Amino acid sequence: MKKIYCISGLGADERVFDKLRIEGVVLHYLKWLTPQKNETIENYSDRMGMQIADENPVLMGVSFGGMMAIEIAKQRPVQKIILISSVKSQKELPAWMRTCGRLHLNFLMPVYSPKWFSPIADSYLGAENSDEKALAKHFRKTVSPIYLYWAVDKIINWQNNTRPSDIFHIHGTHDKTFPIKNIFPTHIIKNGGHFMIMNKAGEISSIIEGIL
Repeated sequence: MKKIYCISGLGADERVFDKLRIEGVVLHYLKWLTPQKNETIENYSDRMGMQIADENPVLMGVSFGGMMAIEIAKQRPVQKIILISSVKSQKELPAWMRTCGRLHLNFLMPVYSPKWFSPIADSYLGAENSDEKALAKHFRKTVSPIYLYWAVDKIINWQNNTRPSDIFHIHGTHDKTFPIKNIFPTHIIKNGGHFMIMNKAGEISSIIEGIL
């Protein structure tokens, strides 16, 4: 069976991939690590890559996980990269994120939020039903602050301009985190939000099967 190495989004875990059904494929999940003090994204991605046992792997990343997949691919040969609800370069980040990075306004990023803000955060994420909202709430509640502040800084200050070969990008038309107007995807999911890997899993699974 084919193997795909999967990287979840910011503060999330392998449960975001639970609804994918890809024929003839086993999913192997890379775990987020605790960043070292002042660690660069290059060094961090090298440590993440140590969890990969195969040569020329297929990498799949959601959101920040897609950015990390690209960073790993810059350090080792990969067969394919599949991005879901992610970005390929700094130019695809929304302007307000690039501005926050340029002016070091990390505190404007929605890191922690009060309880009353949860419905707004869920809408921004694209969590639609009670199960998705509960999972998003759990991620927000349990994410490591050390990892979170490091990851936010790396996202808004990402300087990548390298586009690996054999990269495939699946993106939703209603993604509020990374608006599609800034994105040049290879595959578009109509009405897909940032959390579409959960609520558009059937369509995404079919696309991945075609890519493989």
